[in-house]
Amino acid sequence: TFVYSLFTRGRPFPIGFVFKGIVFCTGNGFLQGYSLIYCSEYPAEWYTDIRFGLGLFLFILGMGINIHSDYILHQLRKPGEVIYKIPQGGLFTYVSGANFLGEIVEWLGFALATWSLPAFAFAFFTLCFLGLRAFYHH
Repeated sequence: TFVYSLFTRGRPFPIGFVFKGIVFCTGNGFLQGYSLIYCSEYPAEWYTDIRFGLGLFLFILGMGINIHSDYILHQLRKPGEVIYKIPQGGLFTYVSGANFLGEIVEWLGFALATWSLPAFAFAFFTLCFLGLRAFYHH
């Protein structure tokens, strides 16, 4: 969040969206943390469970897709350019919203690894919102 935002170029971003993002992420972070610390109990062998292993794999895969896609998007414009360009390469070869796909896979992996209702709710709403954004970007 913070690293990528320092490298963005182009049009200014409305401060209202920044504030809403901070509020949402704070609330979601509290909900996820509270659930994991106070509501969830994992047996000692949870780390060998297929749900945890597959979820961790999907989380790391999604994070890799997300970081690589953000790198491609960052390289699209030269300093001062504000025109829209269609990204090429990476998973953008197959999907028009590779960065959105990466984040969706990431949070589905988190939900699977934690096996908690708040994590699945967050993954579901991430799918709904980012899927819709990807559809409109297409």
